[in-house]
Formats: sequence, structure tokens, C-alpha cells
Amino acid sequence: MKSVPFEAVARSVEETREVGRELSLLLVPGTLVRLSGPLGAGKTELVRGLAEGLGIHPDEVASPTFALVHEHGPEGRPALLVHADLYRLLDDERLEPAIEGLGLDEAREEGAVVVVEWPEGLPAGRGDFEVKVTPEENGARRIEVRRAPGESGA
Repeated sequence: MKSVPFEAVARSVEETREVGRELSLLLVPGTLVRLSGPLGAGKTELVRGLAEGLGIHPDEVASPTFALVHEHGPEGRPALLVHADLYRLLDDERLEPAIEGLGLDEAREEGAVVVVEWPEGLPAGRGDFEVKVTPEENGARRIEVRRAPGESGA
């Protein structure tokens, strides 16, 4: 198992998912993962691997860009994974109340791993993970994983 911080280069979708599965081994219930990278970088593929590592079928994971939040887990039980995408909210001057309305803090309190794409408006907290996906010219993706430097919970 890897330790944090770590960096990986993924040369395929499967390798990107493998990094997500490795990341899932480092997460405890209630962890927040701040996931950044440009459009099309492979963020959702990484989350599919993470979901698989948590016991969720990767085909259930889709980008939440239009829905803002997707919850994954057994029917009738608290979510194991909450996947949010704040891209559409970035230019909203009411960003903070909009984020509060998504229920991310509540999901963490219930034990879900919360992954947030485009987390720029979300305060970082101690214990959070920051994951950056950067496409490279050769089609590979550089994936950097580290702990967030924040001092309070999100």
C-alpha cells in the first residue's frame, strides 16, 4: 500500500482506475478528497477506481457535472461514496451557501467518503486529501496525492 504523498503516471484508463483503487485503501469513512484537474483529465475514471476499491461497481459512477452530487452505496443505507462536482458553481457569488446545501458535511458525518471535483471554493481541512490529475503530452496522466494543509474540517 502506498503512503501519502505519492505520485503516479497512468498511461491508460485502467492504470488511472488502479491509482483510484490504491487511493481508496488510504481513506477512512468521512474523508474528503479534493480532486482537481482540467476538463477531460481523467478525474471521473480515477473516481471509478476509488469507488471500486470501496466495493461499488465502477459503472455506477458518472460525472456529476449537471446533477452536482451523486451518492453511491447499498440501497436503503447511508452512501459509501458521495461524488460532487462544483464546476457549475465556481462563478456563483453565492458559492458558500450553495455548497452548504449539497449536504457534503452531513455525508461525511454519516461516514461517506466525499470526493469533490473543482473544489476551489471549498475550504481545505486537516486530514483531507488533495489529488491533482494533469494530462501529459503523450496521453498519460500524472496523478499527485497529498494531504491538504488546512487546519479545520470542511
